[in-house]
Amino acid sequence: MRILHVPYSYYPDPAGGTEIYVHALANWQRTFGCEVAVAAPEKSDRRYDHDGVDVWRFGVAANPALGELYGEGDKTAAAGFAKILDECRPDILHLHAFTGAVSVLLAEEAERRSIPVFFNYHTPTVSCARGTLLRWGSEICDGDLKNNPCAACTLNGYGVSRTAASMVSWLPLAASRKLGDMGLSGGIWTAARMPELVDTRIRAFHRLMRISRRVFALCEWTKSLLTRNGVPAEKITLCRQGISWQPLPPRADRDHGLPLRVAFLGRFDPTKGTHLLVQALRQNRDLPIRLDLYGVRQLEGGDRYAALIQTAMGDDSRIRLLPPIPGNEVVPLLRGYELLAVPSQWLETGPLVVLEAFAAGTPVLGSDLGGIAELVRDGVDGVLVKHRDSAAAWAEALSMLCANPDMLTSLRAGIRTPRHTRDVALEMIPLYEMAAGSRKTTVCQ
Repeated sequence: MRILHVPYSYYPDPAGGTEIYVHALANWQRTFGCEVAVAAPEKSDRRYDHDGVDVWRFGVAANPALGELYGEGDKTAAAGFAKILDECRPDILHLHAFTGAVSVLLAEEAERRSIPVFFNYHTPTVSCARGTLLRWGSEICDGDLKNNPCAACTLNGYGVSRTAASMVSWLPLAASRKLGDMGLSGGIWTAARMPELVDTRIRAFHRLMRISRRVFALCEWTKSLLTRNGVPAEKITLCRQGISWQPLPPRADRDHGLPLRVAFLGRFDPTKGTHLLVQALRQNRDLPIRLDLYGVRQLEGGDRYAALIQTAMGDDSRIRLLPPIPGNEVVPLLRGYELLAVPSQWLETGPLVVLEAFAAGTPVLGSDLGGIAELVRDGVDGVLVKHRDSAAAWAEALSMLCANPDMLTSLRAGIRTPRHTRDVALEMIPLYEMAAGSRKTTVCQ
């Protein structure tokens, strides 16, 4: 059976959690006899081998229209992807993103060729136009997609006041679409088009869900969101994330002297909340903490956020900005830390780094949001911080752990063995086989 995975990006580009997940999943599916390839958008078409996997990159439009970004989809990317489907001829298309380039148009190309489509809901951006599933930036949203409240919340995310955003969200769709037909965008025009743009995205999401033969929810909150938005229960499979790791020797107890060693590993992006950790230490110069930030910089936004973090750090020698490390080195690295900090300010479906910390025997200090709250048991194998609290709450939690070193020993003893990617692959393959049915097994040319 031939499987084609499509993430938002792929190696050798800087990798986030989704890319790490796809890479590990592809390797295990190959171990169980599947033929696997990966396709991902890039500036131009090319093909290469990465770690034994055939990788296809398809070009994207240089200046995509606003409507394409919000749901209509990049037609240039879809045309390039169609050629890949014709050359690669997969039995299964497995999508891991929903963006302007990895859009419903790709799923429609597969549907035309009778290729079953599978979809992984990896991040809130799949359904939430604001991207965080935090209504007004603070309240956990149930994810129920409705034009007016979603348009208002999205506008508020761009800095528009709640009152003004709510007023604009009631602009008639016909009028909002007319502005789009006229090609108007930027500033007030984009704001006035938001009802149309959000409507476009919601419709595209529902089209993608209708085409998808199976939708994988990586945690409970995602499963609930999908059900709430009308995705049939028989289409949804709860398939929690796993990591590829080897059992390690028991971790030796360390004399919990100070400073407390804390690590952050993840993308440099405001949704990941790295700034809260830096602010927490800057507000409390006496905290005996050594904070190491291993940040992945994806595109220009990652570089901008990293620059903000660098500025916020000032001359604080307790904080170090370090380059990301290869995935196979994460677990050994985390064994050298007392804590992994995961201050995310959006609903995670993992993140994988929590499982990596547990594989290392390292407790987690994380936000009480989404997948983090599903993975971390407060007071058992980690500590959860209220997501609406300020940096002062993170400083308070860190101070508490510094003052109670015995608690770290207790938390470490409460860590359970994390799930393995091998088990994820074994759960997916029978579902692929059922969907492929009598389709002839093919091989990339």
